[in-house]
Amino acid sequence: MREIITKTQHLYSGRIISLDLHDITLPDGETSIRERVIHPGAVAIVPLDGDGNVLLVRQYRLAADQIMFEIPAGTLKPGEDPAVCAVRELQEETGYRPGKLESLGGLFVAPGYTTEFIHLFFATDLIESRLAADADEFIEVKRVPLAQAIAWVMDGTLIDGKSVSGLLKVARKLGV
Repeated sequence: MREIITKTQHLYSGRIISLDLHDITLPDGETSIRERVIHPGAVAIVPLDGDGNVLLVRQYRLAADQIMFEIPAGTLKPGEDPAVCAVRELQEETGYRPGKLESLGGLFVAPGYTTEFIHLFFATDLIESRLAADADEFIEVKRVPLAQAIAWVMDGTLIDGKSVSGLLKVARKLGV
């Protein structure tokens, strides 16, 4: 079932991603071409406050061309521990750091064309602790009861993949 890369052409390097074009040999011996977006990986955090509210961020997403509700998230720096990144991103985006941070596993965003893997975390015992936000991010934080966030997943209001996955994992964990 494995595909073998026989030739790689590097097409683009950007601020976050790069793009390669691969000639491959398929399991049956035939050949084909694959495009692969190389991404350093990311983290996403489901922060739950003491009242059972999830801290969601609302921001415009150019690729989707819409304003979306999401769980806080961010890109890993080279060699960075995902838990360290999760704490930093939570502080930058919501103004809180977790007293407790638990791994929820993770997911490949779109394994058909990108290497991006998102590490999911559950943050509780939140403590006010703001870090400066990234200069190019305009984010609004909204507290939403976990049950409401799950209802938004189910009715299609919340459609971001990492958020859907993270919220459903936390809901299952807590029996919501």
